[in-house]
Amino acid sequence: MQNEIKSIQPLLNSKGTLMNPGFAKKMFWEYKRSNIKTSKFKIKEWDYYLINNDDFGIAFTIADNAYLGFVSVSLLDFKNKSYETCSTMKLFPMGKFKMPETSLYGDVIFKDKNIDLKFKNKGTRRVISCRIPNFKNGKSLDCEINLTEEPEESMVIATPFAKNKKAFYYNQKINCMRADGIVEFGENKIVFSDAFGVLDWGRGVWTYDNTWFWGTASGKIDNKQFGFNIGCGFGDLSKATENMIFYNGKAHKFDKVEFVISRKGKKYDFMNEWKLISNDNRMNLTFTPILDRFDKISLILLVSNQHQVFGKYNGYVILDDGTKLEVNDLMGSSEIVHNRW
Repeated sequence: MQNEIKSIQPLLNSKGTLMNPGFAKKMFWEYKRSNIKTSKFKIKEWDYYLINNDDFGIAFTIADNAYLGFVSVSLLDFKNKSYETCSTMKLFPMGKFKMPETSLYGDVIFKDKNIDLKFKNKGTRRVISCRIPNFKNGKSLDCEINLTEEPEESMVIATPFAKNKKAFYYNQKINCMRADGIVEFGENKIVFSDAFGVLDWGRGVWTYDNTWFWGTASGKIDNKQFGFNIGCGFGDLSKATENMIFYNGKAHKFDKVEFVISRKGKKYDFMNEWKLISNDNRMNLTFTPILDRFDKISLILLVSNQHQVFGKYNGYVILDDGTKLEVNDLMGSSEIVHNRW
């Protein structure tokens, strides 16, 4: 039985461990960085936004991972199956990025000579603005994107780690936000009109070596907001998983999902079809890849190997009341990430 949280409560107790692991459909847990009772070098805090339509996408990351700060912007071209990324790293930010302790309000602002990136949260509207003087081959990138129509419910989870009682993962995924704005890259202009955005908001204390699977998509079915969040791979999931379907502003919780990926020898064949199948038969999707955004960082003790694959989902999902929804060519992503950090 998964543990659903339905009231406001502290995330951590006086010993710095999770008081009540589980899932919620709103941000009921109250996170305070000052309540963490372990090494500050282990704290991970990030905001990640993905905006996309069927032809283009753009992803933004601001992450304070204690001994390494990471800021990145990726421009994705699904039609031409290509992408460009500009990133910058800062040693030992240790909280200097001042990441908000809630996703409900608060701004995240980063600026250096390479990237000027702002996440402004105005309550009913989120604004992402970015200026990169040299994004690629001397071409600048400028953008401003507005996110509105945030659904009433989202995926929120508080996950413990069996190997370390003071380690935890507090995460919210907000799917199905409406995205409107313009991205200018050199002479090119990309207009996002009635596109979709997702926020991956994470705070926590992590163990050193983890691999996760994450899938997400946002769009419309029958002219109503539709999307899903699926994931597995790390932490103690005995109290909750992060698997949810979103329809018309409401979240529908289901149990476990398996990412079925073919292999070439011992390695995953990321560009072959994936299957996403739940153990309770409420999700059965085929994912057809279009583009693999691959990134690898290796800095002695810090290693990150990421395959974020974009493509189309087809199949069906079943809501809490038994309603079956057919999913047809829904643009989204599925990823496998292995981090030692």
